[in-house]
Amino acid sequence: MSHVTDLLHSNGDSRNEPRHPEKAHRPDQPVARKPEWIRVKAPGSPQWAVTRKIVREHRLVTVCEEAGCPNIGECWEKKHATFMIMGDTCTRACAFCNVKTGLPRALDPAEPSHIAGAIKKLGLAHAVVTSVDRDDLGDGGAGHFAKVIAAIRAASPNTTIEVLTPDFLRKQGALETVVAAKPDVFNHNLETVASKYLAVRPGARYFHSIRLLQRVKELDPKIFTKSGMMLGLGEERHEVLQMMDDLRTADVDFLTMGQYLQPTKKHHPVVRFVPPDEFASFAEVALAKGFLLVSASPLTRSSHHAGEDFARLKARRMVLREHL
Repeated sequence: MSHVTDLLHSNGDSRNEPRHPEKAHRPDQPVARKPEWIRVKAPGSPQWAVTRKIVREHRLVTVCEEAGCPNIGECWEKKHATFMIMGDTCTRACAFCNVKTGLPRALDPAEPSHIAGAIKKLGLAHAVVTSVDRDDLGDGGAGHFAKVIAAIRAASPNTTIEVLTPDFLRKQGALETVVAAKPDVFNHNLETVASKYLAVRPGARYFHSIRLLQRVKELDPKIFTKSGMMLGLGEERHEVLQMMDDLRTADVDFLTMGQYLQPTKKHHPVVRFVPPDEFASFAEVALAKGFLLVSASPLTRSSHHAGEDFARLKARRMVLREHL
């Protein structure tokens, strides 16, 4: 069975505050027993400990820990950590997410250099940087993303960079700032189908996110675009297929699909555990619709195997161009 360990370090008063105060009044939702096909290796290997030590030394936040990712043992053993910038507190309150919500602290001006230093020390060929939503900032944190990208480029010129950004809703010019910093991959997750947004992502807008991804390609066609969704939130098959079509309309290159796992009794319940063969079927359909790459399995997550996937993306784009 899946064992997700809470590895959050306890330094600072914020760690002692409730992670989800906005969910406290909600009735408990039963946490369904996980099926046999959801299995992960518990973290704790020597190499995992090395990665954890580097993360701690540079005072960094990772989405691997904050979101309770089931793949943390496998990824950290390979020194693959996904860095979460702009603090550990999100201004949104999505029903699926385990990241802490509340009023964030001021940005740390030293964070870009800390991120770059950790990436250089880990020797990452491909770095993934994501963030909390920062609706409190005028640019949604876009300028900070650009500074982090620049710092990584300066410290590790050969490292490719993937960003997983918020939606920058009502933040004019924010997307342009991030794209101008020229990440190699621009990822923004839709998370679920349009009909589930009010219940699952009440602070987001489905078609705004589609347009965000489309706009990236308009600004810089060379950047690979990527998006991900969770299954098991009550979506219907035809809605998943429509979402694929919407993403292809926006010329998105890469789609990831994984099983939603309920973090606590206060979060959205798992409506259904989707079997592996159904994920494989969705992958076949998505490839037929024109995605360059599709990763679909119960334990697939946005940054899981991101480096290997980036190499495959480049190769498939080259093959496609050769046949044009």
